[in-house]
Amino acid sequence: MKKALLTGMLLSCVAGASAYAALQVGTKAPDFTTKAALGGKEFTFSLADALKKGPVVLYFFPAAFTPGCTQEAHDFAEATDKFTALGATVIGVTAGNANRVTEFSSVECRNKFAVAADPDEKVIKAYDAVLKKKPEWSDRTSYVIAPDGSIVFTYTNLDPAEHVARTMAAVKAWREAHK
Repeated sequence: MKKALLTGMLLSCVAGASAYAALQVGTKAPDFTTKAALGGKEFTFSLADALKKGPVVLYFFPAAFTPGCTQEAHDFAEATDKFTALGATVIGVTAGNANRVTEFSSVECRNKFAVAADPDEKVIKAYDAVLKKKPEWSDRTSYVIAPDGSIVFTYTNLDPAEHVARTMAAVKAWREAHK
């Protein structure tokens, strides 16, 4: 546990994690299973199952097909092969216009990674990723979760520009510490 906590603190310092996200580094990530889509095809995503394969980059976004969310999806799509090479799974989750995630998964996520709908807001609430200005939508918050289920990185910022770079740095730092 000490090693995980120290690794998390290192990752936060190296990657410049935000103090705004409520789930802090070292916290056990809430488990969830939800309906998701990849390449326009629906399936059931299980965090526990994904963690068996390696770290998970879980990012929350306000709503599909909005300018910032579209840009962030494009950025994650471009980086997905690099995340995969590091053994990481990427999944986006939104509570906003959840009825459009299947289409979003193929059009804006470019068939590269899964996105999930959270219309009941259970997952966004568990991860304290509720958009304060519009509580029925998700805030733009990114987490990196280690295979043991602990959060090793967290970052909240409505500007999508840094989410991919910061989560990539966190996954690389985690991977380096766990060779």
